[in-house]
Amino acid sequence: MDGLSDSVSIAILLGSVLVMAGILSSLLALRFGAPLLLVFLVIGMLAGDSGPGRLQFDDVRTTYLVGSVALALILFDGGLRTRFASIRTVLAPSVVLATVGVLLTALITAPFAKYALDLNWTESLLVGAVVASTDAAAVFLLVHTQGLRLRPRVGATLEAESGTNDPFAIFLTLMLVEYISLGSSSASHVAMEFIQEAVLGALVGVFGGRLVVIALNKVALPQGLHAPFVTTAALVIFGGSQIMHASGFLAVYLAGIIIGNRPTRAHNSVVAFLDAATWLAQIVMFVLLGLLVSPSRLGASVLPAVGVAFVLMLVARPIAVFVCLAPFRFNWREKIFIAWTGLRGAVAIFLASIPMLVGLSKAYLYFDVAFVVVIISLLLQGWTLAPAARKLHVALPRAERGPRRVELDLPGQLEQQLVGYPVRPKSLYFRRGLIPSWSKPTLVIRNENILTPTEADPIAPGDYIYLLAPPEKAESLDRFFVDMQPGSAPDPHLLGDFMVSGEHTLAELAEIYGVKVGEDEGKLTLADYFDVHLDRAPKEGAELPLDEIVLVARSISGGRVNVVGLRLPEEDETPPPLTRAQALRKKLAEVWTSVAGV
Repeated sequence: MDGLSDSVSIAILLGSVLVMAGILSSLLALRFGAPLLLVFLVIGMLAGDSGPGRLQFDDVRTTYLVGSVALALILFDGGLRTRFASIRTVLAPSVVLATVGVLLTALITAPFAKYALDLNWTESLLVGAVVASTDAAAVFLLVHTQGLRLRPRVGATLEAESGTNDPFAIFLTLMLVEYISLGSSSASHVAMEFIQEAVLGALVGVFGGRLVVIALNKVALPQGLHAPFVTTAALVIFGGSQIMHASGFLAVYLAGIIIGNRPTRAHNSVVAFLDAATWLAQIVMFVLLGLLVSPSRLGASVLPAVGVAFVLMLVARPIAVFVCLAPFRFNWREKIFIAWTGLRGAVAIFLASIPMLVGLSKAYLYFDVAFVVVIISLLLQGWTLAPAARKLHVALPRAERGPRRVELDLPGQLEQQLVGYPVRPKSLYFRRGLIPSWSKPTLVIRNENILTPTEADPIAPGDYIYLLAPPEKAESLDRFFVDMQPGSAPDPHLLGDFMVSGEHTLAELAEIYGVKVGEDEGKLTLADYFDVHLDRAPKEGAELPLDEIVLVARSISGGRVNVVGLRLPEEDETPPPLTRAQALRKKLAEVWTSVAGV
């Protein structure tokens, strides 16, 4: 009995030490810009039987179980953070990349794998399927750690594609493993399996997400249990979908989108908890996958695997991206960057463990090839991501680091939360006294004293101000508490009878055009008016009504409107009829909104 207790204690100690080493090494990796996934894999390899750790670990079933849970949590967390409004416009190209793109990548990689690794066509297609999908965790971890701000359409496409291509890659891998194991399968059977998994997975994800939202808002859970409840609910959705032979990974990703886009209790604590849980899941999964790798076994297959990696990165992925994005309005620079950002990560190694789990004859070959592909992808694509983005002009200029925002949920209601900021001397709030119309200053902390806004007036730099704001708009307050960007004078060629500078006041506009404005708003400039009444930072084309006219943002400088167009009542025209494609997209968006509630 003592021996059993000691062995369990040693296993717990060694496992904890490995996870702790992964956590601490992530700090070093972040400092030098190294891909974190690579660091965790290397730690697992060093601890394995071929490294100095000499740990004997070959439990594929445990690795598959841990990998499934970790991947489910990663996808759920990705869905929870995805704003549906940001991906709605790129949903079509993202879905095409996640399905047709994965299939094309696998088909183009397969011929080289067949001759380089001496496989038959089905086995070579399995190699292609294993490495075909991009890894969401790897893509966005590297984007964030390298401080990249991608163009909205490019970033949203990568986000949606990497979150939705895993289910299709998993389905394709499972179908090929089943075919190799059983020796036969019909095209109709594969098609029916795919339809069943996709449709059932989508239904379970949407309705499961809605049920979690209802439960969160209706059931009075004790403080601190909301986050564990949501996390376990995500795993229930995943496990239930898998039992129903639906795509659990698709279901859990869609459930995350539903929950993340609806007002719920304790949203901030749920996101913070899942962030930590996802980090831990990734570390554990990557370390376990590293333990399964045997460097001594890689020798025979390393050169062909390197060839597969280069064909995948330089031929298969670019062709798939250019073919899939041909019907959509992406320029060649954006297509090249999307092709280069197809990083392979733990998903590929996780998929390669499936043949090992069922005992296929060449299972370790698939695993070793996937491992080499992931290493090369992280080294080449991972470290060159930022230079590629800047060279191809898809990276926006770095914005100043955001303010230290504090968000506090208010018990008993979902419509408002407290959002706190330090007041900076060059901020829009301090210099112009501006605050959005949908927020309300509530308290001010000055020299450790709590004051009402009236008592604290005038607000001074160094104060901390807390405002009431809707949870979904809280992030939009950031732009009022960062240093103002320098603006430029409006182009005089843009100014005419119905174009005015954003620095004109509403009172001046009222005097010239006879519109009615309130006394309290007369001193606001047109730029101020956009800042106060828009839910988000102003963009070209943004519109706001003012009495009987409509103000249109014609030019943006320094993050603010500097040229405003005036649309007078007589200028109104009947909008042109929608094309069939536009009408179909509008109808699909309405159906999704009604079903998903986002």
